[in-house]
Amino acid sequence: MILRRIVIIMLVVLAAGCEKSKIITKENVQPYNKNNVQMIEFWHTYSDKESQILERQMIPAFERKFPGIKVVSVRKPYNNGLKNTLIARAFSNRGPDVARMKVAWVPDFYKNKLLMPLNDFPDFQKVLHTLNNKTLSAGFHENKYYSLPMDFYIQAAIFNRELLEKAGYSQPPHTMEEILELAGKERYRIGLGGLNIWRTLPYIYGLGGSLTDAEFRTATGYLNGEATVHAVEKLLVLYKEGLIDRMVGEEGGDNWEGVKSGNVLITGEGPWFYNIWTEKELYRSLKSTIAIPFPHDNGPSSLLDGENLVIMKGSEEKEASWTFLRWMASKEAQLMMSRAGIFPTNLEAVDSMNVNRDSYTLSYQEALEYSFQRPSVENWEEIDKVYTLYMNKIFQGELSPKKGLTQAAEEIDYLLSASD
Repeated sequence: MILRRIVIIMLVVLAAGCEKSKIITKENVQPYNKNNVQMIEFWHTYSDKESQILERQMIPAFERKFPGIKVVSVRKPYNNGLKNTLIARAFSNRGPDVARMKVAWVPDFYKNKLLMPLNDFPDFQKVLHTLNNKTLSAGFHENKYYSLPMDFYIQAAIFNRELLEKAGYSQPPHTMEEILELAGKERYRIGLGGLNIWRTLPYIYGLGGSLTDAEFRTATGYLNGEATVHAVEKLLVLYKEGLIDRMVGEEGGDNWEGVKSGNVLITGEGPWFYNIWTEKELYRSLKSTIAIPFPHDNGPSSLLDGENLVIMKGSEEKEASWTFLRWMASKEAQLMMSRAGIFPTNLEAVDSMNVNRDSYTLSYQEALEYSFQRPSVENWEEIDKVYTLYMNKIFQGELSPKKGLTQAAEEIDYLLSASD
């Protein structure tokens, strides 16, 4: 596989730079087994606010409950450098024990046997039944689970309340066709924030298009099918009329402020549109917008994404690592992290959340039920790059929608076959 062919080069690069690296490893952490305490190393990419909750609340609570286990938390930058480092270290059995990683990365690791399967650990089935089934697919492969979902995020369709009322609507239109027609008629802008799969798929599906077949085995006939070509042509018309930002390929345009108080009718965004603000700005956001799931009559509404926890190949503390994973998936732990605005996957935690203040959460929970679940393919990020490249070519006028989508489908088919 491509991954295996590059790992030797990566190992050499990492070895050459090891003297400059500040990565915490079991070799340079001070021993912590004075009283027979097991130490596990946990790599994560939590934000500042999330890391404070992890370090000050979650890990101390875990260590009180399991005094025989010490968690060494290592925060890492969120980029592909982290992915490459984890791959290289896993191939050489150098840990860490536990890692929090993007859903898109998980298949790359389990298909190369770099993760521990979780099925045989104690209480695995019990833990499995506490989690939302929609969030489990990323870690499932050949009847084994290799990860536990810690959180999820998905886009909702966020509408400008004032623009709707001016056009005579008390609630948003029910179909994507109606939404785009309203935008064209009233000269409202569509807040499309980019041309990648995450940004465009809700519009493509809402207009009847698709990315691949249901089994995610082929893109030809679907991505370049009549319905998808029609959907892209509709978006392209709005782009040429100036109703989609001219810098959409560069993720240009302030859609957040535009959908609150400007001329943006709709934008798609994750829950951070609401949950990163102060109380005052949250109130303003809720008052000026309406959030609902994207139209889903023609298929899924938007792409399901999130973060999973895994036990890395080579962990010397597998049982302790599983104890940590199991606790992190618990109601207690996920309610703690939900205070940072993260959506839990534990069903009891969801039921216990206070939704009166953050009423927008109901829209995202509903959107989850109509989500597009990312398939278990080894090179999803490469597929997204190909898709985005050709969408840019189409919007820049270099290729027609039909020709651009056909070429994209052919290259995606190759990537899909290479991951079998």
